[in-house]
Amino acid sequence: ELGVRQRVKALNMFLWDVYHDRHILNDGTVPESLVLSNANYRPEMIGFDPPHGTYIHINGTDLVRDGRGTFHVLEDNGRAPSGVSYVVENRHMMQRAFPDLMQGLRIRPVSDYGERLLSKLIEVAPPGVADPSVVLLSPGVYNSAYFEHIFLAREMGVPLVEGRDLTVDDDRVYMRTVSGLKAVDVIYRRVNDDFLDPEVFNPQSTLGVAGLMRAVRAGRVTLANAVGTGVADDKAVYAY
Repeated sequence: ELGVRQRVKALNMFLWDVYHDRHILNDGTVPESLVLSNANYRPEMIGFDPPHGTYIHINGTDLVRDGRGTFHVLEDNGRAPSGVSYVVENRHMMQRAFPDLMQGLRIRPVSDYGERLLSKLIEVAPPGVADPSVVLLSPGVYNSAYFEHIFLAREMGVPLVEGRDLTVDDDRVYMRTVSGLKAVDVIYRRVNDDFLDPEVFNPQSTLGVAGLMRAVRAGRVTLANAVGTGVADDKAVYAY
């Protein structure tokens, strides 16, 4: 647990640095060309200060144990990591099928993942928001992880939305509802960078929300995870 905490902190500090002072690049610790020419490096994030300096709010760290019992990290997934819903559902199924299997074992519960996730998303809401509104942004039913999007939205008790359900007005994100527009403060997004905002990235995208990056840069909405995190889990960067 201490190692994973340390790792996520290091990843966030790395992202802060490459989008601000670039000490790690100027010192030659990581080759500048490897980062600045990376397809996942987003110039739109240069100089932007995300809440609490956090770019990666949810990280998928793949751990393995070798024959001596030593833990090793295979990779991080700091963009839009998926798979946790299967962990939770598999645990529930195992407890039903083998109710005696885990008796006497020090295994931590995972059924409160949705509550924990929601509490962390609320923490990074824009300052001054008393009761933050959180949504989960999904590409839609044709995405391979759509089951998880439904699962997590239900576990957190937040709306599951697609790009067409959101709109931006005066640098503020709103959700379309039957009773009118409702302000959105935090977006847990499961849409890749390229498709998030047709004004900034792929102009052909129908999965994102036009003007979303304007709202982000204005500090009116928080994206989790932030844009541009992919440069931190790039396999070539891992060599350093």
